[in-house]
Amino acid sequence: MNKESFLQNTQEELKGILRPFQQELNNGQRLANCLKLCIRYAERDDFLQIDELLRTKIAENVEQEEALINCKPVFDRLREYAREQVEKYRLQFIENFERLAEEAGLPVEVDFPRFRVLEGIDGEIVFSKRITIINKKTLKSIDPRRIVTAALRVKKQLYDRPFDPQKFIDGLYETYAGISKTDNIAQGNPVPILRFYLEYVISLQSKTFFTNMDKAKFRGYSLEQFGVDIWRYFKAGIGGASNGKKLCLDPGRNYFLWLIDSNGERRQISGISFLEDET
Repeated sequence: MNKESFLQNTQEELKGILRPFQQELNNGQRLANCLKLCIRYAERDDFLQIDELLRTKIAENVEQEEALINCKPVFDRLREYAREQVEKYRLQFIENFERLAEEAGLPVEVDFPRFRVLEGIDGEIVFSKRITIINKKTLKSIDPRRIVTAALRVKKQLYDRPFDPQKFIDGLYETYAGISKTDNIAQGNPVPILRFYLEYVISLQSKTFFTNMDKAKFRGYSLEQFGVDIWRYFKAGIGGASNGKKLCLDPGRNYFLWLIDSNGERRQISGISFLEDET
């Protein structure tokens, strides 16, 4: 065997010996890191993180490791302690959250960990990550006061602005009629909601925008706002457009948008049309 082959074979043999040993070391390090985290959280009395950590697979592996068998009774006591503290915190959180929301004049329905502030404003408290999600936007806090402030901000954006339901529905009908004419779609038949949303947003732009399409001149109109405006129209109970035709939202699973129906529920809407009032 020449020198090159000898050295190559030696390397492969040593790698074969090292590999399982290194894997065992890595596994041991992961278990040790889990224990260190648990100690750190216990020092801080961070029962939320303790509760989350002791639900993981790595914590289960620690308990099953022969060299760490004494961890199981300790983990069991910590689990019970964390569970009790989390429950107390949850009840206190809901009480504080509802009180602060009432003081701020914010209508809120809590179904922990989720909550709703009017139709179209939904939130979720993720205790383990110390975040709150409101309409898919993340607030890095689970402080009830900050959550109420953030929810008020969203309410102001979506609800606390002038809204003329008749002007709104007439604008929707104009967009619908325009698409129907361009695409040769018979009146009363649905047009695709994605196409409609695009054309409607374009209809909201000023004339100067089309002569200089600078983004600073663009008037944004979020899907959230669109859904809430449709709900505000339904809630106003004014009937249909000025020509008497009624808005109809067609559900569907393909090429849809999440909008709010006449019952205030989010629905997958794939088409929109205007029908003759048959009442």
